[in-house]
Amino acid sequence: MREIPGRRRRLLSRRGDGRTEPIDAALTFAARWQWPVLPGVARDPGRPARCGCPDPECTVPGAHPFDPGLLAATTDARMVRWWWTNRPTAPIVLATGGKAPCAVSLPALAAARALRALDHAGVRLGPVVASPARWSILVRPYSMEQLGELLYAKDFVPGSLRFHGEGGYLALPPSETGAGPIRWERAPLPGSASPWVPDVEAVVDAVVDALTRKGVSAPEL
Repeated sequence: MREIPGRRRRLLSRRGDGRTEPIDAALTFAARWQWPVLPGVARDPGRPARCGCPDPECTVPGAHPFDPGLLAATTDARMVRWWWTNRPTAPIVLATGGKAPCAVSLPALAAARALRALDHAGVRLGPVVASPARWSILVRPYSMEQLGELLYAKDFVPGSLRFHGEGGYLALPPSETGAGPIRWERAPLPGSASPWVPDVEAVVDAVVDALTRKGVSAPEL
């Protein structure tokens, strides 16, 4: 594909502190990688750890869609640019499934163990998204039937293990949420193509084992 002068610089431009601007990251996800995104709900300005949505008990403050709703997620660069021009600090929310990656997430300490086990086994991993409490391993889109068969074969599936599949969502870097900043634990490799991600089958055994190895499921966060 022929590169348009200036476009690459715009998509990858950074702030003075070296971090990528949310609008540039959102444009990269949507326009270059064809991942449908939309802005997340803002944090409560007076109480940053609280969500700006009407739910006072929101468990993912600032890291979920609200207005617009999840169905508005798009790869249209014009819409993405308009959203983040008007809401420059809005979290970036990925609509998982379809042509976009899905994800498997678990508490951070267990996730670190799972990544070490996968590395030791020689399993190739793609990007891994991290918040202070949870990490999410991006995987190829999977069906509910496929996931059900995988989990049915397990003796026990910890409640702290979460799956972000079709109809789900996930906050992407460099979002700021009520739970803290979202960052890359394993960053996508540089390049113009959409990042490679593994099949969900390749990671399920390791993440379940990481949560159950000590005989106690990690606390759900």
